[in-house]
Amino acid sequence: MPAMAEHGGRIVAKVLKSRGVDTLFTLSGGHIFSIYDGCKAEGIRIVDVRHEQTATFAAEGIAKATRGVGVAALTAGPGVTNGMSAIAGAQANNSAVVVLGGRAPEMRWGSGSLQEIDHLPFVTPLVKSAATAKETDEIAAMTAAALDAAATAPSGPTFVDYPMDVVFSEAEFEVPAVPDFPAATAPQGVEEAAALLANAERPVIMAGTGLYWARGENELRALAEALGIPVFLNGLGRGCVPADHDLSFSRARSTALQGADVALVVGVPMDFRLGFGGSFGEETKIVRLDVAPNALTANRLPDLDLVGDVAAGLAAIAAAAGEGQRSKPWVEQLTNVEAEAREKEREQLDDPRAPLHPVRIYRELDRVLDRDAVVVGDGGDFVSYAGRHINTYEPGCWMDPGPFGCLGAGPGQAIGAKVANPDKQVCLLLGDGAFGFAGMEFETMSRHGLGVVGVMGNNGIWALEHHPMKFLYGYSVAAELRPETRYDELVETLGCEGVIVREPDELRPALEKAFSSGVPTLVNVITDPEVVYPRKSNLA
Repeated sequence: MPAMAEHGGRIVAKVLKSRGVDTLFTLSGGHIFSIYDGCKAEGIRIVDVRHEQTATFAAEGIAKATRGVGVAALTAGPGVTNGMSAIAGAQANNSAVVVLGGRAPEMRWGSGSLQEIDHLPFVTPLVKSAATAKETDEIAAMTAAALDAAATAPSGPTFVDYPMDVVFSEAEFEVPAVPDFPAATAPQGVEEAAALLANAERPVIMAGTGLYWARGENELRALAEALGIPVFLNGLGRGCVPADHDLSFSRARSTALQGADVALVVGVPMDFRLGFGGSFGEETKIVRLDVAPNALTANRLPDLDLVGDVAAGLAAIAAAAGEGQRSKPWVEQLTNVEAEAREKEREQLDDPRAPLHPVRIYRELDRVLDRDAVVVGDGGDFVSYAGRHINTYEPGCWMDPGPFGCLGAGPGQAIGAKVANPDKQVCLLLGDGAFGFAGMEFETMSRHGLGVVGVMGNNGIWALEHHPMKFLYGYSVAAELRPETRYDELVETLGCEGVIVREPDELRPALEKAFSSGVPTLVNVITDPEVVYPRKSNLA
């Protein structure tokens, strides 16, 4: 593209468009007005929300839904600091999020301008790259570099900010060409990994978010089917093998990981979710496959570490391993364990109590959710139950805060998911505690016509803290909320629909109506505060 002269905001927008960005999430701020002007000129949709944290979570939501890059624009100072938790969450999830920051004018730097603060020192530890465009003619290259770096494996958030005087000024520029990414190559060591799996009698695959970002679901499924390997999924990996596939397991995880002779761990860090490595048996041979080297060297180390392209690595392992059914008795054993565990859950699924048992909600949801529905979790115990009981059948159909565990992520991610998938059901699962972080975003959904359905488990406590505190001390402090608050009436004042559910037989009609309405809706389900989510006592 030949050089031309434009103001900085239009330069930013032209670069965004060159990388396929069609939506910008933001909260209005004067430092970034010129970027809005550029987006309007380039036909980039602007979705303005009620808090900068939500704008960044929404950028992550669209990144998760599309496996592309999500972009948020945050005004200077408190705008950027308000987005910090969401940036940290994107880092933990390897989400390709680009945050564009406003910044106080460069010509008056050091004079105490409004919201004058250097963002880079505190943003830098959370991103792959951080830069300030000090001259207008630097904007195109810096913006393109931020977008390209975010998308490059291992993906992750990046940051660039623009002093107000710089981004409002004009300069000649050219949009940098999209770089040629190197061809995917399999990591070294695949032959050894293939031999271990081919000779294993009790193999298992544990796959997660890194598999999703690598678009490796077809390769993983082919490997699992060729050798009859049971598959367990977490994070964004959920749905990469359909929940109803014969080799997809969830309830038998402890038995499988402890009893496996070989475990292939794909795109999953050996963090607290895997007991820092202790979830696997002492004799289990662990093969790790991921795009980046293992950063958790204080935890149990893999016996074989494969670093490289995940999809290519899986394909190479499958080609080298061939086919075999040595694991058939093992699969049958785990199938029985899975069936027994699910049968034990039947009582909770059919629980007639009022207030409702949270698991009863998920039984009814399972009957109204489409196979490709996107489910977004935001809460403590309520979403912990969802992680066990919501079935995911396609990639990109389960979202949660990830290992950083930031409440308030749900409404933003649901907004991003609905923008990306306007014709799909998007179901936002909320605890009543989590609602307090970003509940005003129902106004955003109403204003932008985003028919997200929120389903709330309203038990009037912070259950993730209330019950453990009572177990430890015999009392609970700072873990109580107002019982049976009418959040459904609150969202009605924001232009949405709301309904309260107190009895089990009221739930399914309420859900069916909410999903058919096309209007953002909150189904406020009163749940039993005495229900305690079963968990092992551990301090991560």
